[in-house]
Amino acid sequence: QVQLLESGGGLVQPGGSLRLSCAASGFTMRNNWVRWYRQVPGKERELVAAISGTGGSTNYANSVKGRFAISRDNARNMVYLQMNSLKPEDTAVYYCTTFVYWGQRTQVPVTS
Repeated sequence: QVQLLESGGGLVQPGGSLRLSCAASGFTMRNNWVRWYRQVPGKERELVAAISGTGGSTNYANSVKGRFAISRDNARNMVYLQMNSLKPEDTAVYYCTTFVYWGQRTQVPVTS
């Protein structure tokens, strides 16, 4: 079965950290840019971070620069999003995508 599956979301306090994982099954991501998006109800989705197929190029939204880090392990067919110094405004549903395949989403509530 071809799918992208996120994991690692969950309730976290402001200032805390989480690492989201994006696992591909049924296909390989190694040749694809992979992007993490987030969305809050009533708002447009926001591109959070992107990484090239080799991992040599990355892009970040200004709102997360210096706090989030995207990485990948092509041997494991995985992409990660390390989120540090989380803020309440980071609260959203996060999902990964290659634009061909889309993940199932994982919630990240940041609240005390």
